[in-house]
Amino acid sequence: MNAPPSPSPSPSPRALWPDFWVASGHHLCDRDAQGRLMPTPDLWRAFLARPELLPPEEACEAERVLHAALLRDPLRPVDAATLARLADPDAAENWQVFLGFRDRVMAHPTLEAAWIGLYRAGVQGVPPLFLQMLTQLVTRAAMEGVEDAYVLRAAECLFRPQRAAIHQGALLLADEETVDARAQDGDFGTLGQLLAEAGSPPREVELDVLGAPDPAPYAARADAHDYALDIAETRPGQHALARALERFLAHVMGEEVSIRPAMVIEDQNWSWHVGLDTEATALANDLWHGKEVSQTRLARILWLGVLEFTEPSRVLPRAAGQPVYLALAMDAAQRVRLKPQNLLTGLPLLQAEAAS
Repeated sequence: MNAPPSPSPSPSPRALWPDFWVASGHHLCDRDAQGRLMPTPDLWRAFLARPELLPPEEACEAERVLHAALLRDPLRPVDAATLARLADPDAAENWQVFLGFRDRVMAHPTLEAAWIGLYRAGVQGVPPLFLQMLTQLVTRAAMEGVEDAYVLRAAECLFRPQRAAIHQGALLLADEETVDARAQDGDFGTLGQLLAEAGSPPREVELDVLGAPDPAPYAARADAHDYALDIAETRPGQHALARALERFLAHVMGEEVSIRPAMVIEDQNWSWHVGLDTEATALANDLWHGKEVSQTRLARILWLGVLEFTEPSRVLPRAAGQPVYLALAMDAAQRVRLKPQNLLTGLPLLQAEAAS
């Protein structure tokens, strides 16, 4: 008599957890023991499949051959003579830019280390799209295991430009690209007027405000980037942004910190701050130097945070034991451009070590 079949092992809780930001290509990467991402040929094939790198109809045969060869072997070296055979000098320059980016990334053991290396050495000449894609990948790895939709939505701000809208106690952040696309399509809805005031065309745009921490509904729409986030005082989004920044710093930069939201900076010994965007940097610098700042400019500050290091020995002596104030602001057109690289260059660390 045959023995009864053994029961199938139950999947782990994480295996059942909904995936998110699938379009980032994180599933095309390997992971090291710390969960950091290691690029594979399949990840580079995903880059090569983007419209920006697909040869157009009018492309010469040499460009088509180059693209096909890279699809077969994305890490193959390409010499100057190969690029010189391309009929279009602009196409040759574009390929040189991509290959330079690929080689700079592959010079590091992980994508996280590459992200740090690129911003330390300078990103001049690297297309913003490539930097956005790389930032999304390392942010996705940093958010692995997060079970709070508010934190995941807040983390989108690290790699997706936002529009801000303030209305009836709500301080909403909405994805700029999504707002623009919905407005052009005439997809009407209740948040339209708010977002029109934030710079979108004068028509209504349908977006839902994230209203629950359950990650499943969020994950189902994560790649659409169509949830708005309320970061007003006491709202979950205000604290979620702090949690997202903590996760990013711990995973990408190896810095354990605690961050709490704040309404104002009331510190006679204010010694260090980091603006998370260009507008916030200028505002915080003016305030720190005691310059008069108009109420109109002050009203652009959307979020303040107080950062404290878990390991004080890594902090510059003149900032040791002191909080670091973080600021996020919108510009005059109510656009929000959070730059996580400002944390890399702006925190008072003795030596910011690359994650590897």
